[in-house]
Amino acid sequence: MNITPSRIKELEALCKKIRDEILRVVSKNGGHLSSTLGATEIIVAMHEVFDSKKDPFIFDVSHQSYAHKLLTGRWDEFDTLRQFNGLCGYTKPSESEHDYFVAGHSSTSISLGVGAAKAIALKGEQETRVPVVMIGDGSMTAGMVYEALNELGERKYPMVIILNDNEMSIAKPIGAISRILSSAMASPFYQTFKKHTENFVDNFGEGARYIAKRMEESLKLITPGILFEEMGIDYIGPVDGHNLASLIEILQKAKDLKKPVIVHVQTIKGKGYEIAEGHEEKWHGVGPFDLDSGAAAKKSSLKSATQIYTEALMHLAKHNDKIVGATAAMPSGTGLSELMQAYPNRFWDVAIAEQHAVTSMSALAKEGFKPFCTIYSTFLQRGYDQVIHDTCLMNLPVVFALDRAGIVGEDGETHQGVFDISFLRAIPNMTLFAPRDEKSFHQAMAFAAQYPRPCSLRYPRGSFTQTSLPESLPFELAKSQLLRSNKSEVLFIGYGNGVGRAYESAEFLEEKVSILDLRFVKPLDEDMLRDLATKHKKWFVFSDSAKMGGVGSAILEFLAREKILHVELESFEYEDAFITHGKTKDVEESLGLLPEQLALRVKALI
Repeated sequence: MNITPSRIKELEALCKKIRDEILRVVSKNGGHLSSTLGATEIIVAMHEVFDSKKDPFIFDVSHQSYAHKLLTGRWDEFDTLRQFNGLCGYTKPSESEHDYFVAGHSSTSISLGVGAAKAIALKGEQETRVPVVMIGDGSMTAGMVYEALNELGERKYPMVIILNDNEMSIAKPIGAISRILSSAMASPFYQTFKKHTENFVDNFGEGARYIAKRMEESLKLITPGILFEEMGIDYIGPVDGHNLASLIEILQKAKDLKKPVIVHVQTIKGKGYEIAEGHEEKWHGVGPFDLDSGAAAKKSSLKSATQIYTEALMHLAKHNDKIVGATAAMPSGTGLSELMQAYPNRFWDVAIAEQHAVTSMSALAKEGFKPFCTIYSTFLQRGYDQVIHDTCLMNLPVVFALDRAGIVGEDGETHQGVFDISFLRAIPNMTLFAPRDEKSFHQAMAFAAQYPRPCSLRYPRGSFTQTSLPESLPFELAKSQLLRSNKSEVLFIGYGNGVGRAYESAEFLEEKVSILDLRFVKPLDEDMLRDLATKHKKWFVFSDSAKMGGVGSAILEFLAREKILHVELESFEYEDAFITHGKTKDVEESLGLLPEQLALRVKALI
């Protein structure tokens, strides 16, 4: 591809226009900022060299794909980014034919690329199509990436993998040499020379092959790509990720190689917005902010559930040196940053490796420690086998603290924390409970710290439902708390954040209803439920969880087993569908889950 200086200037102007639009919209709507600003030139170069209508464009996590959305017919809709019924913050095929796959969790992209490459080979389309993967250096910390690279290096399917490195720092002299060598190594001359040399050396036996191999490896050591080369994947880099002419040239050469290639591109996080440039974690994902100053829009004064968790765990860790913990690349999001600073030898960020987090914490439990494995509900899905095999099968006292349980708002389908009750409740030896407010959270944490078996507690993104609730009692295994009792035939059963929603919904009813804080969904407080079945025949369940296999299911299983047939139960948990993105209130309204809507549903049923 011969690209003219005038075309480069045109594309550079386009990059600036794209950055300005991303900044305008994200400052208003919130979203992922630093990574997507840094990737702008890469994405523009991808679209210059490849065709997103036929070449699978696969973005790892895809939070950095805003420029791709703007380049593929969504400029006029970009104002709706992450809003209810608007553009998704991640790639989504139902939104555009240019989006190859739904993404939101990390480290899946190279596996998708390998699968796409296999399909392209089977369909005989290798001359006209090639998968293009963009993956960040953070995602390279997950084992799934190396599983995919291992196969790719063996199969040799044509594929271009762009490693967007916005963390690694390579000294300028070596970087300059590497860039020159990388361009040379990608050239047809070098590739042809390499092939001829291999054929020539093959005729002179093992000694010649050994010498040639050592010479080649010595050359590669100047670049950081020897690992990939040893896996059978060509390496080009590092390349300046903000030099469009260089990017386009290298990507075209990588495409022409017709083999698996990793193009190592270095970028600056937040490029083009000086306030965000560099390595500050706070600019990764942001709420609305002032463009001129970078100051965040006024936040709620209410204490978040994550803040409460941090305070409770800090108190416990201060008084018990056996308490340890881990998170998987989310120290700030899960509130574990403060623990890591206060007790760096007891709390760890293990990178994007939920499987490793679970299993390593299980070994710590085996050695007599009390681990708190602190992970978003949606991300624990990635460590499910380990929860079963390495924690529960051994009946080890690991605490799974699940942040972002329930609807998470603008991140949408890939991040909703709705399945944890359903998939954890099925596991033998697992205990499930949930707090309803700040005081009960501290009490739940105190219970978890001394509990001798595997357990999980869940809590919402943001603050708990704000309503005046009765005084919380200390947690005891399988003991619920009756918060309001009267002679009504109606019983509201709340679990976790659902207790506050039950109370709010009850305020819209003329009839006073009884309200139970279930507290434990496994094991249930069966004595309490038997007693309440003699007094109330219409039960309503409130919980931020999937209906299938959720809290209502657990109670129905109990009623069926006890042959309590006169009780009618209705669950206001989430139906069997993935939940879209948008402000939490807008999403809940669409699902009929606002307190006033729930009250109307109750009235219709009684």
